[in-house]
Amino acid sequence: MTGVTEYGRSAVNAVLSRVGRGMGHVQERKPLPYDLLESEEEYLIVFDAPGVKTEDIQVKFVETTLEVRIDRFRDFYDGFEMRFPGRGLSLTGSVELPEDASVTKTDANAAATLTRSGTLQVKIPKTMNTKTVAVEEEPDEDEE
Repeated sequence: MTGVTEYGRSAVNAVLSRVGRGMGHVQERKPLPYDLLESEEEYLIVFDAPGVKTEDIQVKFVETTLEVRIDRFRDFYDGFEMRFPGRGLSLTGSVELPEDASVTKTDANAAATLTRSGTLQVKIPKTMNTKTVAVEEEPDEDEE
C-alpha cells in the first residue's frame, strides 16, 4: 500500500505543479489592469500590486506611454518546500497618456508610490518624453 500512496502523492504533486505554472502563465499574458484618474493639475494611474516590494517594480515613461513591469517573487520559508508554485510572476502594463501629459527627463514632479494596501500609484503633472521614476514606499502613519 505504501507504493500506491507514494504514487498517488507524486501524481498530485505533478498536477499541482502544472496547475501553478499554468495559472502563472495565464496571469502573465494579461496586461496589468489600471485606473486612470484626472484632477485639474495632474493624472493619477493606479495599478494593483499586491505582495510586491519597491525593488520588484520598474516604472518608466517612453514618449507618451507609461510602462510598468512587476517581477514579484515570494520569500522562501525555512523548513518548508514549495508544493504549489505559481505565486512568483512577471506582470507588465502600459498606459497611453493623454496629450497634455508629456514627461520630460528633467521634470521631478512625476512620482510613483507603492502603498501599504498594495497599489502602485503614479502621479503625472499635466505639463510634463523618456524618464525612469523611482518607486518609494508610503510612509507609516507615525512618520507623517
